[in-house]
Amino acid sequence: MERRKFIRGAALGGAAATAASTFPKPAISQNRMEWRMVSSWPKGLPGLGTGAERLAARIGELTDGRLTVKYYAAGELVPALEVLTSVGEGAAEMGHDASYYHIAKNPAWAFFTAVPFGMTASEMNAWIYFGGGQELWDELGEQFNVKCMPAGNTGDQMGGWFREPIQAVGDLQGLKMRIPGIGGRMMEKVGVTVVTLPGGEIFQNLQSGAIDATEWVGPYNDLSLGFYQVAKNYYWPGLHEPGPVLECVINKDKWESLPNDLQLAITTASAEENVRMLAEYNARSAPALRSLVEEHQVQLRQMPRDVIEALGNASGELMEEYQSSGDAILEKVAGAFLSFRTEISPWTRISEWGYLSARQLNYNFPKS
Repeated sequence: MERRKFIRGAALGGAAATAASTFPKPAISQNRMEWRMVSSWPKGLPGLGTGAERLAARIGELTDGRLTVKYYAAGELVPALEVLTSVGEGAAEMGHDASYYHIAKNPAWAFFTAVPFGMTASEMNAWIYFGGGQELWDELGEQFNVKCMPAGNTGDQMGGWFREPIQAVGDLQGLKMRIPGIGGRMMEKVGVTVVTLPGGEIFQNLQSGAIDATEWVGPYNDLSLGFYQVAKNYYWPGLHEPGPVLECVINKDKWESLPNDLQLAITTASAEENVRMLAEYNARSAPALRSLVEEHQVQLRQMPRDVIEALGNASGELMEEYQSSGDAILEKVAGAFLSFRTEISPWTRISEWGYLSARQLNYNFPKS
């Protein structure tokens, strides 16, 4: 896809919300329903956008058409960052976005997408599915009249695109950067001016100089949106989003009105997309990264150690603040997340990290 197609399709993302009374009404006939799924993603965006479309189609398949879902890209019914509010208020039955977009409502939301220096994709799945995370997500969602569940993951992200190289912590002072969630608040602690933008508005802001840097996802999406045209310094690792979960968010009243088999169909389709999207990103990111470096002369750079440590300290300060915030649900979610991270880290270190470290050693092994 060409960048212009994305920008044209996503420009509506910042438009004012359409009044709920003017939305198309869901179809209900002969025990068949049509729901609307709103999203935060530019129209046709690979991975995030096409994954949400795939989820919508899969629900229809699993229910044999008893529940069909019509997908709307960012701005087609609601602005890109208003999915939670729109779904909770009933303007749409369901949505697909990232929980950390709701951090202004409560920072607890971010823990169900990604926390800087938090957990990998496999660790997040372990926490949500088997470590009590889903139950906490349900408890948080009740306050906003929504039911949420995992419905995608991009895997480890990149650290971001920067116009100028970052050689020390001081280079971050006064930098204007697009970065959402707790990652944004972490960056603020080291002097970055954080700007919130939906995906479809990033390129023009980077091109105009309104921002100096941006994170988005990783090579698969970043190549298609053309950031390499205006910023050549591409940093790793993605400290701010080590394993970001995408969510299917459903109006709670609508969810509870469904029979058990339709609820099961949505849960199954979401879990399936959680696996498929991660597989897609892992498969597509390597060739996309090679294209960025070899064809577009992007400078792949590792974040300096002192910058990593400064950001780690900043994230740690935020975790301490959240644990003593006085907000009951935030303290509960933060405490549970950090406890599970502590519990699972030793296993991840000797399993995944241990194996990957061994794979880099010098030994004979065919490449193809």
